[in-house]
Amino acid sequence: MDQPVDPPGDDSTETVLGITRGDRLVVAVLAFASLTLMAAHWVQLSGWGTRPIEIDRISRTPVGFQLDLNTANWVELSQLDGIGPTLARRIVSDREQNGGFARVE
Repeated sequence: MDQPVDPPGDDSTETVLGITRGDRLVVAVLAFASLTLMAAHWVQLSGWGTRPIEIDRISRTPVGFQLDLNTANWVELSQLDGIGPTLARRIVSDREQNGGFARVE
C-alpha cells in the first residue's frame, strides 16, 4: 500500500512523445535563437538602413592617338574610330598597290 508518490507540481519526468519538459525548453530556446539569428542575417543582407554608395566618376578624356597612314599596319588602323579590321586591311592593301597617301581627306 505504500507506493512512492511524486510530489505535486514536479512534472520534470512527464513526457510528451518521449520528450521531457526540460528537453522541450532547450528545443524552444534553440529555435528562438536560430530564428533571431536568421532574421538578423536577413536584415544585414537586405541592406536595410544603409545609404547607397555614391561613386564620383571622372570625365572621359579623349585619347590623343596619332599614327602615320603610310606606315601603320592593319592592327593599328583598326583602333581608329569607324575603322574595323576589314576596312583596315583594305587600306593597307590599297596602300601597297598604289603607294603611300599624299594627304588625309
